[in-house]
Amino acid sequence: MSDVTTGTSHQEKCSWCLGDAKYEHYHDTEWGVPQKDDRVLFEKISLEGFQAGLSWITILRKRDNFRKTFDNFDLNAVSAYNEDHTEKILKNAGVVRHRGKIESVINNSKRAKELQNEFGSLAAFFWSFEPKDNPTLSERRVRETSIPSFSKESEAMSKALKQRGWTFVGPTICYSFMQSMGLVNDHVDACFRKEIVADLRQKFRRP
Repeated sequence: MSDVTTGTSHQEKCSWCLGDAKYEHYHDTEWGVPQKDDRVLFEKISLEGFQAGLSWITILRKRDNFRKTFDNFDLNAVSAYNEDHTEKILKNAGVVRHRGKIESVINNSKRAKELQNEFGSLAAFFWSFEPKDNPTLSERRVRETSIPSFSKESEAMSKALKQRGWTFVGPTICYSFMQSMGLVNDHVDACFRKEIVADLRQKFRRP
């Protein structure tokens, strides 16, 4: 498998995003950029839960609908949802209509508010699982064949979340979340975004 392929922007990039303009744009502008906004973090881990058993491009194409449906993933709004909200969402063809995943987002919103009280912010909790052997100034080398689907840190994050009552937060979901939110930089070596994201991580002020 080739590490990189030239995309529609005529730049070498990770091959997993190719074949869809929306996917490439996500890779080129969002994936791996470090985030500490609690709303963004909650949205992403919620959408990662919806992705379980599906592809990310499927979720990405529905992301605007998810945002409208879940009040832009505002914790106060979602945590107030009741069974009527669940039934309404189940009738919405614009999102993934899976009762367990919908109920998981509502449950996790309540658990997220508890985490904010415990740690001060979701960001403080999530960034505590940043790999210690992947320091800001020494990004690990990544080839397509070396990208893991989980790590000891994502296993630890998953365990900590489950202990606090979260659902749909297995180690693979947590690692995908870590990749997308910049806790690790898994752009492959020759990808044009590798050094850009490394620089963003170096300048990023951890919560």
